[in-house]
Amino acid sequence: MAKVKNWQLNREMEYPYEEKKPKKQITYVFDTNKCIACQTCTVACKTTWTSGKGEETIFFNNVETKPYGGYPQKWDVNTLKELNNQEWGKDGVYKGKTIFESESGERVTGWRPEERNYAFPNIGEDEVLGNMEKGAFFNGIHDIWMFYLARICNHCSYPGCLAACPRKAIYKREEDGIVLIDQSRCRGYKECVKACPYKKTFFNMVTRVSEKCIGCYPLIEQGEQPRCVTSCIGKIRLQGFMEDAKPPRKDNPFDMIVRIKKIALPLYPQFGTQPNVYYVPPVHVPHDFLIQMFGPNVDEAIKLYRNMKDDKELLAAFMLFGNTPRIIHSYKAEENHAVGYNEIGDEIVRVPYVEPAHNRPHWDAQFQTFRHNTP
Repeated sequence: MAKVKNWQLNREMEYPYEEKKPKKQITYVFDTNKCIACQTCTVACKTTWTSGKGEETIFFNNVETKPYGGYPQKWDVNTLKELNNQEWGKDGVYKGKTIFESESGERVTGWRPEERNYAFPNIGEDEVLGNMEKGAFFNGIHDIWMFYLARICNHCSYPGCLAACPRKAIYKREEDGIVLIDQSRCRGYKECVKACPYKKTFFNMVTRVSEKCIGCYPLIEQGEQPRCVTSCIGKIRLQGFMEDAKPPRKDNPFDMIVRIKKIALPLYPQFGTQPNVYYVPPVHVPHDFLIQMFGPNVDEAIKLYRNMKDDKELLAAFMLFGNTPRIIHSYKAEENHAVGYNEIGDEIVRVPYVEPAHNRPHWDAQFQTFRHNTP
């Protein structure tokens, strides 16, 4: 096993292959506080990529309700059981074992779902934790909670699927870090399905080979964001790039959100794959649940989120979400606008901090009628 530096764990860890970073790494940020589980992203992805034979249960994108939902069923609970102790030190260093460091003797420790686990894509949807007593909703904020978790392939820096494949059919693209499967090499051993801790590698029962999210690379190559990002009506998603090998840039919205402010966090970083989809944690969920899911920095992230209006640079980065189909490579926080630029520095989007509004007179003299202003 080689030694690689996993910055999400703040330590080195074991990995079957030597370190080899792409020129830039595809990165996503999802704001869980804004997701309404409309499933528009799921439908957009499904109709674009997985509408063929054998793909009926393949969802590159899904939105599940936590704490009870999951697709495949109990994917996270069963994987976490394999890790045993998952302790974080006070210095933010992960002290437990990753899926590559288990004593099981396997190259990658994993859990292979059974066919039945794929039978309930919406299990647990909208179910809250606990029961609300009669009349409790009249008393202000209550402690009954749930939240929606949108999931895609994380295009990990140290993919479990890549490490486990005996055919070496899985690879990371050098130009953007997207993880792909060479289906001409795949023989359907399903080791990738077992090894991916997020269960975002799927086996097609008709073609007898594995499939996974391709990061909408045909769009990426044209400078456009993926289907799941541009179709999101809640504007919870943004896709771009980071460069781990270089110091973070303040004019890169992803560096600002993920590496400088650290307001968006990786999902289950203790798996050790260094996922590249980052989540703004929900502000209303209990502390211990969030630490297990997003790591030890959730309190600081939530505090930053609640006070974002006082940080114009951070606010400007979030204002760019959902306002252009083009990939934003750099941005600037102006006095009244957040401005995004493409790879060559051309302006592609300008978003006002305050949405313009016009209040019309209640009585319209021209048309002799009353009108109402709707905020």
